[in-house]
Amino acid sequence: MKIFNYIIDDGLVRRLDVFLAEKAEITRSYATVLIDGGNVLVNGKKAAKNTKLKNGDVVDITIPDPQEYTVEPENIPLDIVYEDEHLLVVNKPKDMVVHPAAGNYSGTLVNAILYHCGDSLSGINGVMRPGILHRIDKNTSGLLLVAKNDNAHLILAEQIAEHSLTREYEAVVYGNLKNDTGTVNAPIARHPVKRKQMAIVEGGREAVTHYTVLERFGNFTHVRLRLETGRTHQIRVHMASLGHPVAGDDVYGPHKVITKLGGQCLHARKIGFIHPATREYMEFTSDLPEYFTKFLKECSGGNI
Repeated sequence: MKIFNYIIDDGLVRRLDVFLAEKAEITRSYATVLIDGGNVLVNGKKAAKNTKLKNGDVVDITIPDPQEYTVEPENIPLDIVYEDEHLLVVNKPKDMVVHPAAGNYSGTLVNAILYHCGDSLSGINGVMRPGILHRIDKNTSGLLLVAKNDNAHLILAEQIAEHSLTREYEAVVYGNLKNDTGTVNAPIARHPVKRKQMAIVEGGREAVTHYTVLERFGNFTHVRLRLETGRTHQIRVHMASLGHPVAGDDVYGPHKVITKLGGQCLHARKIGFIHPATREYMEFTSDLPEYFTKFLKECSGGNI
C-alpha cells in the first residue's frame, strides 16, 4: 500500500483527477477508480474527480497494493499484428470479449494475452484488465493496443487522454447519409433509464466522432469513422442519433435487426500512436474480416 499526502501550494487550479495522474504517476482512469473507491480525500473528505483544487487544500491518496492475478491464462490463438518488449497490437475477432466480467470469466482476450505474455503485462488497470488501454465491444472486430509494462501504459494512456491516438473504424450503417462527411459532437453517459445502455445526455462526457462516406448502397452506407474520444458504445450511439444506426446493432438499431451479422457491422480498421520507448509514430491497419466483406457484396448486389 502506498500513501501520499500533498498540500497544494503552487497557485495552480486543476481538477483532482488531473492532479492525481501527475503526482502519483497513474492514468486518469485509475485516478477515477481511486476517487470513486474512497481512496482519495481532500481536506479529510471524499471529493468528486472534477473537484477544483486550490492553494491550501490537503490531498491524501491511498493506493492499494496490486492484487495477484485471479484471471486464468488460456491457450487461445491470438492474431498479433505487432509485438515488442513494450506493447502488443492485437487483431480481435468478432464474438470475443476483451476482459473478464460477470458471465464472461474465460475465453476473453485477457485470458489469451495472459497466456501469451506471462508476467510481462502492465498491472495499472488491475487484475481483470492487465495491460488493457482501451476496449472494443464483443461484437466489434479489429485492432487493440496492449501495454506490456507500466511505463508504456502511462505514456500510451496519456495519448488516449489527449486524443492524439489515431483510431479509425469502418462500418455499414442503415440508410443513405445526407452528407459525404460530417462530425457528431454530442456528450455520452449512461442511459438514465436503460442502465445497460449509453445515450446522448446533457452533462455527459465529451464525445466526438468524424465520419466519411465510402460507398452508398441505397438502403445502407459504408462509412469510415475517426474517433477523437473513446466513450463506451460511442460510434453506435452517435450513428443511431443521426438516424443511421450500425447495421446489425441489436441495442441501438431498429427493432427488426439483421441477425445474420451476429452483431454490429463495425471494425476497428486502423490504430496509430507514438511508441512509448522510441518516440516514433507507428500505424497499423487490419483487413476487413469476412463477415464484413460478405455483407458489402450483398449490399452492392442489392441482395439486402
